[in-house]
Amino acid sequence: MRLSIDSHDETDQLTQEQVHTVEELLQFAAEAENVTEGAELSVTFVTNERIQEVNREYRDKDQPTDVISFALEEMGEGEMKIIGVDQPRVLGDIIISIPRAQEQAEDYGHSFMRELGFLAVHGFLHLLGYDHMTEVEEKEMFTKQKEILNNYGLKRSEEL
Repeated sequence: MRLSIDSHDETDQLTQEQVHTVEELLQFAAEAENVTEGAELSVTFVTNERIQEVNREYRDKDQPTDVISFALEEMGEGEMKIIGVDQPRVLGDIIISIPRAQEQAEDYGHSFMRELGFLAVHGFLHLLGYDHMTEVEEKEMFTKQKEILNNYGLKRSEEL
């Protein structure tokens, strides 16, 4: 396995199969992105209330959102990169709101699993340094997301 994934469902709403599918999809994305073998990340599935707390505390936005990523390899101002011999690459944390994923799946007219997969891949690409702050960045990131999801088999209903 390319990734070591630590998954937590704080909502107790997901089945083991759904959690397994997200983990398998992230392994697939890591392969597509040629991520170093043994890289680590965590995925936590939370309520709207919990993601709102995180959004407020870390992003100064007092509202729920669908996914938040904390990239541990992202360098802040004045920080130095520390490279350890034989240390695994620690990518960071992905936090996904299950209620938002359910709402958005209904709004977009596709399956809950497709939306959950989309949010996981979106968060994962952020951990790898992709962003969507400019039109060029957005096109690159969203094209990559769509390719990964389609190649894995989680297409939007209109793409089937």
